[in-house]
This record gives sequence, structure tokens and C-alpha cells, in this order.
Amino acid sequence: MPDQPPAVAGRLTNNNLITKIMIRFDHYPQFVTITNNNWLPILKNDYHKDIIIEALRKRVYNQQISIYAFVIMSNHMHLIWQLHDGINKADFQRDLLKFTSRSILWFMRMNNDSLLPLLEVNAVDRKFQVWKRNSLSIDLYTEKVFIQKLNYIHLNPVKEKWQLAALPELYKYSSAGFYENGVDSFGILTHFKG
Repeated sequence: MPDQPPAVAGRLTNNNLITKIMIRFDHYPQFVTITNNNWLPILKNDYHKDIIIEALRKRVYNQQISIYAFVIMSNHMHLIWQLHDGINKADFQRDLLKFTSRSILWFMRMNNDSLLPLLEVNAVDRKFQVWKRNSLSIDLYTEKVFIQKLNYIHLNPVKEKWQLAALPELYKYSSAGFYENGVDSFGILTHFKG
């Protein structure tokens, strides 16, 4: 159950985030976790991270999505995104993952990546699988939960388990720097406060 009923057009709430962002589109912002198949560190390669950034940039440019936060780790990524009106969630996510998977696999083949054989699945519809099926997606109904997920995303690289940066804003493949200094070096972010 959400903390409060969904906001709908024409009905204002006491929550500024819901009023400013969530009513803007048919879909609520979502916290999304996408994991590499078998938790393999496919995204340790910065070129693979850049493939994801470019795929997201294209979708932002085409006004399909707003991205409020993200972090790309070695074997998974977290995002807070909001699909725009008329965008089907299942189709959007399928197309994004299919495009990034094909691009990453192509690059891995071209560079004889040692992880490539570990992605082999020999399924009916594919020989390799980059992404784990059934990515986690949670609608964010309240500002409190939105901020909680935003902080979780930004603190991920500095956790003891990962130790990818001393401070969240120092990790390149994250939106933490954008929220710290206001610079969107990837050209994909929208500040959640508008």
C-alpha cells in the first residue's frame, strides 16, 4: 500500500514533490534496479557504462523519460526515472535493455572479453543474456520515500562493500555530483525539485 493515495490531475496534495513532479505525467517516478545476469561485473568496464548513458540520453532527448537520479555499479544500476505520457513501461524497459544488451555484447565480442562465455544461456530466443530478467521497479508515491531512494542511490558507491569513491559526488557514474554542484556532465538529468 502506498503511504497516500495516488495523486491525480486536478487534485492537489500537501506534498510539493507530488504536486510538482508526480502529477506532471501519467506515471509516478519509479525506483528501478537493473542487475547483470548472474551478478557478473559486466559494468565494471566504463565503455559499457557509457553505452547505458548514451541509451538513456537518447530517450531523454526524445522526451520519453525524465531521469532524477542514477548510479551505475559494476554489476547493477539504480535509477529514479519517470516515464512520460503515452510511454508503455514494459515496452520502454524491454527496448532499453535489448538495445544496451546488444551493444554491450557487440563490444565484448570485439574485445574478446573474458566474461562473455559466462553470459551464455543458449535460450530459445538468445545465446547470451546480459540483464537478469524481472528488474525491480517501485513507484514512489511520497517525497519521503523518493528522498530515501535518492540517498540510497548516491551512497551506494561509498559503501564498504564497493568502496568506489570517498564521497558520493566523486563517483563519476552517478547523479550525486549533479545534486552537489548542479552540473549534469551526462546531459540526462532533471532535478527532482523542478
